[in-house]
Amino acid sequence: MAGIRKANRRDLSVIALDEGSSVAGVFTKNRFCAAPVQICREHLAAGQGIRAILVNTGNANAGTGEDGLARARQSCEALAGLMGLQPAQILPFSTGVIMETLPVDRIVAGLPKAVEALRADAWAEAAEGIMTTDTLPKAASRQVQIGGRTVTVTGISKGAGMIRPNMATMLGYVATDAHIAPELLQGLVRDAADASFNRITIDGDTSTNDSFVLIATHKAGHARIESLASPEGQVLRDAVIAVSQQLAQAIVRDGEGATKFITVKVEGGRDEAECQLAAYAIAHSPLVKTAFFASDPNLGRILAAVGYAGIADLDQTLIDLFLDDVHVVRQGGRHPDYREEDGQRVMKQSEITVRVTLHRGLAQATVWTCDLSHDYVTINADYRS
Repeated sequence: MAGIRKANRRDLSVIALDEGSSVAGVFTKNRFCAAPVQICREHLAAGQGIRAILVNTGNANAGTGEDGLARARQSCEALAGLMGLQPAQILPFSTGVIMETLPVDRIVAGLPKAVEALRADAWAEAAEGIMTTDTLPKAASRQVQIGGRTVTVTGISKGAGMIRPNMATMLGYVATDAHIAPELLQGLVRDAADASFNRITIDGDTSTNDSFVLIATHKAGHARIESLASPEGQVLRDAVIAVSQQLAQAIVRDGEGATKFITVKVEGGRDEAECQLAAYAIAHSPLVKTAFFASDPNLGRILAAVGYAGIADLDQTLIDLFLDDVHVVRQGGRHPDYREEDGQRVMKQSEITVRVTLHRGLAQATVWTCDLSHDYVTINADYRS
């Protein structure tokens, strides 16, 4: 509890990595990326062996120019000094308010207590310590068998708003003791992000600080995985993706003001890209999202979103639309058996699946989102208060 923005809340976290661990990460595609994102990329490229992760909440250290970079470096130097490491072995992360000066003096003052509190079983505390507007901590873990050994994959994440594909206002950290060739880790973290954090959207905004890191300690004791296409590689890949998806969906379920969890599936496209266009158009639409909040089956809004998604030669006379088990639209028009009370029954549920069939091919894509409520406006209007 370093008091970075508010007193009496966990806001400073340190994750220590065993010597010999491998680390890979993906970061925001926002060109106005935060100082810690820039330094993380720099330190990963330096190849000195990452040994610690430093996370502060309450301040994003974004839009802070050279001063922000200097302060992020200062925090790395302070932690390196406490742990007997080089600054380039530290990955810094920040989340919170943009364009405010990072109170590095408070971070430096709080680091000794964070280091002193390091424990192998402190995942739950770390999950709480990286929260901002989240209403609850987010963690997931599972175990699989590889080469006769038990392999663990455990992760934490934070995020509740400003969420959009190409990451989110999110931080995610997943670790495994699997013994995997280090050069495979970057491909694995990209695959996991594309199947999870890059498939969620709450409000269409893309943050300056989004980061997702995958760590492998290589200590599980099985033969080294040399290919993700091998049976062992597939088992590990599936486990990492499953944990990442659980964390990503937890972010949507905890969306700022969210009352409903919505799965959007678009199938029958010519390729995955056009299915994603239609799925994101639905998931981003404020009109669609407010209709779900009100449990109002104003489902023409979904068709309108598919229509403006950017599929130039889309044939509206082929489209089918389903709400869970209710067939709403057939061949581009209202299904003759559809009744509004059936649509409203589904809309009142806390978990809803929207399925659109384009009848253009075999491709499909899935996106997870939530509704848009009055509380979303309140939370974000008062965020700096």
